[in-house]
Amino acid sequence: MTTHEYDVVVVGAGTAGCYAAASLAHDGLDVVVVERKDEQEAGHIACGDALKGADAFPDAIPKSQIESSFTNTGVDHGRFELPAHETVLDIPVPGELAVIDRFEYGRRIIEGAERAGADFHYDTVVQDVCQDDTRVTGVRGVRKGDPVTYDADVTVDAAGALSILQDKADLESTTFDTNVSYSQFCSAYREIVEVPEPVEWDDALVFKPTQRAAGYLWYFPRTSTTINAGLGFQMTEEPMKLVRDLRNDLQNRPEFAGAEVRDKLGAALPTRRPYDSAVAPGFVAVGDAAGHVNPTTGGGIAGAAYAGTYAAETIVDALDDPTEAALWEYNERVMDHFGGRYAGLDVYNVLSTAVDVDDLMGLLAALPGEKLAEALYSGSTSMGLALKLKSAIKSFGYWGTILDFYRTKQLAEELMGRYESYPSGPAELSAWQSDRDALMDRIYETTGADPKY
Repeated sequence: MTTHEYDVVVVGAGTAGCYAAASLAHDGLDVVVVERKDEQEAGHIACGDALKGADAFPDAIPKSQIESSFTNTGVDHGRFELPAHETVLDIPVPGELAVIDRFEYGRRIIEGAERAGADFHYDTVVQDVCQDDTRVTGVRGVRKGDPVTYDADVTVDAAGALSILQDKADLESTTFDTNVSYSQFCSAYREIVEVPEPVEWDDALVFKPTQRAAGYLWYFPRTSTTINAGLGFQMTEEPMKLVRDLRNDLQNRPEFAGAEVRDKLGAALPTRRPYDSAVAPGFVAVGDAAGHVNPTTGGGIAGAAYAGTYAAETIVDALDDPTEAALWEYNERVMDHFGGRYAGLDVYNVLSTAVDVDDLMGLLAALPGEKLAEALYSGSTSMGLALKLKSAIKSFGYWGTILDFYRTKQLAEELMGRYESYPSGPAELSAWQSDRDALMDRIYETTGADPKY
């Protein structure tokens, strides 16, 4: 068996892993990224290709190094198609937005981490973690068919949703969040489709509910003739039935007549709040592996880039003794930047499991687009009196659902307030969780939803 020794081993060459590796290498640490795909396929990841926050990326891999992958920077709004209500709803999206070529982007971030000094080992399938009592000391697996071990002071889990590392590591006596189940994740499938003529909506991200309550379709224009067409659905649902929904919709859209499919790919992603703690002795989880995805939109690229960077900066200071307490600042920075907001947004996911889908679609059709945008991206919104009256008239028949949303909105904002007092160390986590969970019990009671955690 071959053994490699590094300061840090990063498992996974996605956004979080590459930004973590680049930042660590810039700070002079000896870091390796192990990636299960070969060098030609690395970076080829299933993704909707929509990037919110395109104007803000960490300096570890500057935006200038990835900008060539931004294929459509003219998108500025979401287009919600609601066939049951014969409505198309345009919703402005705050902040800079772009659609990217995810494979090109993946190649550029790998190149950026390599330029910074990180090593990459491809064709490496991690099968287990190395652990000394509670401390993770590296990983073992197979590289190009041969057994291999990576000994490291810190292991960064950037292996994506439902990471095998978390299944293999003994984390029960740590603060690391093990309250994880399949019901908190969804699957996604997408095709890259070339259409013969430019689409009329090349400035929009198109969303459409599936015929079943479990998912939604999307059409994101990389260019006016190259479309990322996909769907997301809860893992508890039958995927092939939903894929047929996508196929039927593609066949019935006139703009896709004569289209050619270039690429097909699927993946899993979290639709849950960020992990309460993503650290254990010698171990840090980042990106999808720690629930760092907007649970209402599935967007996770910018958050993953920052999570990887925050993890790296914390590891540099904690390398000599990477205890939970030494790594805890990473948790705090994630919660302060986006974690609390994502937890608040997850409350709306909880509500959606208890609301009649037809009522939900009707309400969406009745509400002002700019306010829906605020709710989708900030977790909070407000309306003046005139707008409230106008919305009340349009939404007659959905007032019961509106009341549910109003109560949920208040609870979501209260929950985000709890995250503003996220603990400053692992010793205080249990008390904070008890207080947060009491509020979650109120959320389940108010929404009528089954407990998610």
